[in-house]
Amino acid sequence: MFKAKRRTVVSVAAVAAVLLAAALAVTLLTQGSGKADAGYVFYPESQRHIVPDFTATSLTGTPINFASYRGKVVVVNFWGSWCDPCRSEAPTLSVLSEQYRSRGVSFLGVDVSDTPVNALAFTRSVGITYPSVNDSGYSVTQDFSQVVPISGTPTTIVVDRTGHVAGYIYGGATYSALNTLLGDVAVTR
Repeated sequence: MFKAKRRTVVSVAAVAAVLLAAALAVTLLTQGSGKADAGYVFYPESQRHIVPDFTATSLTGTPINFASYRGKVVVVNFWGSWCDPCRSEAPTLSVLSEQYRSRGVSFLGVDVSDTPVNALAFTRSVGITYPSVNDSGYSVTQDFSQVVPISGTPTTIVVDRTGHVAGYIYGGATYSALNTLLGDVAVTR
């Protein structure tokens, strides 16, 4: 009986070690050799992937073509009005979008799995003035997932002036993390 319990404990420990190693491997692979700190990843210029172009409809019904943002630093935030962390980060995004507007930084939201009515009501309630596109079918999210690991909402991607991913924030964006990431991108001009 003691041997059976010992085998069970050893088996459980082995499985836990394998799962821990797999989690570490996934973390390292998704971060590449970019700098990771405070919930964000920053990629050196030589390791940046170009983001996909897309055309989608804004929450107000206006077509938006991502190619029109070329030449600008763009913050792309994947969010939903139903997402609690998204609701928490929204005031920070609103403040930073206003602060960086005069520096030529554009913000664009990608509202996922939501209705335009709910999403628009939410953006108005928190004072977000930058546009968001409706991505209820996840097509924009899937396109971006080819170059950045988007495992859920919120995810915030910073695109440099050449249209390449400079870095991203996984989870809720804090003022400090996004401000630092935007500063890092501005330094690489």
